[in-house]
Amino acid sequence: MSSLSIGIVGLPNVGKSTLFNALTRKSVLVANYPFATIDPSVGVVAVPDERLGLLSTFSKSLKTVPAAVEFVDIAGLVKGASAGEGLGNQFLTNIRETDAIAEVVRIFEDDNIIHVDGKIDPVKDIEVINLELILADLATVTKRLSNLARDVKAGKKEAVAETALCQKLVAAFEAGKLASTLVDAGKIEELEKPFLHHLHLLTAKPFMYILNKKAGGKNLDEMAKNDAVGAGGGNGDDRFKKLMDFFATHNAKWVIVDAGIEQDLKDMTDAEKKEMREGLGAGKGPESDGIDNLIRKGYELLNLITYFTTGVDETRAWTIRRGWTAPEAGTAIHGDFKEKFVRAEVILWKDLLDAGSFAAAREKGLVRTEGKEYIVRDGDCIEFKI
Repeated sequence: MSSLSIGIVGLPNVGKSTLFNALTRKSVLVANYPFATIDPSVGVVAVPDERLGLLSTFSKSLKTVPAAVEFVDIAGLVKGASAGEGLGNQFLTNIRETDAIAEVVRIFEDDNIIHVDGKIDPVKDIEVINLELILADLATVTKRLSNLARDVKAGKKEAVAETALCQKLVAAFEAGKLASTLVDAGKIEELEKPFLHHLHLLTAKPFMYILNKKAGGKNLDEMAKNDAVGAGGGNGDDRFKKLMDFFATHNAKWVIVDAGIEQDLKDMTDAEKKEMREGLGAGKGPESDGIDNLIRKGYELLNLITYFTTGVDETRAWTIRRGWTAPEAGTAIHGDFKEKFVRAEVILWKDLLDAGSFAAAREKGLVRTEGKEYIVRDGDCIEFKI
């Protein structure tokens, strides 16, 4: 399947480019002033997957090929971007070309790193970015409504249906809501979904939030923990709680990363990274594997899963959309596989490893023969018969 991309966005000086450097090991301009990133930089990032290494070792493969996801570092957004302020027009064009949006939100205080608003307020930062995206989409939908008017007067059914969709969207945008909230709430009819797709709305894309903290800094999550345990130092700071409440209300996906530490660790081995993170106080738990966790979350955000092919020559992770049938999954290898598909031999990766060999797995009946209707599962090992 074609490469899918996640646009890294945020206000100036929240750590977007530092994060991108850590993600891709690709050097882009990082500076302590707005618009340090003017042209979007693109990096293809391997998806961390322990299963791939185990299968490669199992098969004694000469080559190991991971799944990948594309990240795009996009110029910092400022209030008024939807009206062309700052680099607004370029920002909106660049992000429109991505498949999902990852908003970097700063949750640390540091007097040496200026904030565009002069203070740290994560929820406000999110609201500024989301409002600009909403206003841009409102302009798109309003223009589309104007273009539909003549066809509606002529009684064309498709125009009437698309107009109904656009009116729903306008109401949502005027209420400060993203287009995706209508989809999530089941308020978009099946016949309206193609129209929504063709509008290419920014706020219809999948969203996730990357909370950027700083080792040794005043981090809002740590201040909130101090308040909770009564250890002092939090001074009754409720900004992180408000952020968590915002995420809960909007059922948002989020991850915590220390972009600065991750950039420092980018060339180290996994063992060295773990030791260094703990030494620097990067924490344990969901955010302890930092960038790897972020990449996996991004992969999930795009609604992607992985299946494997494995043998002496190569073990490879193949990327497909969740819900694809076996013939559709085969197109990840070659476009002809869908038409030429006869059957697939399938075994879950762990069952294969536990069996010790393909022959043993077949003897135990663990290798299944599946037809055209089979929905591929994450972690399947597949041999296609064409």
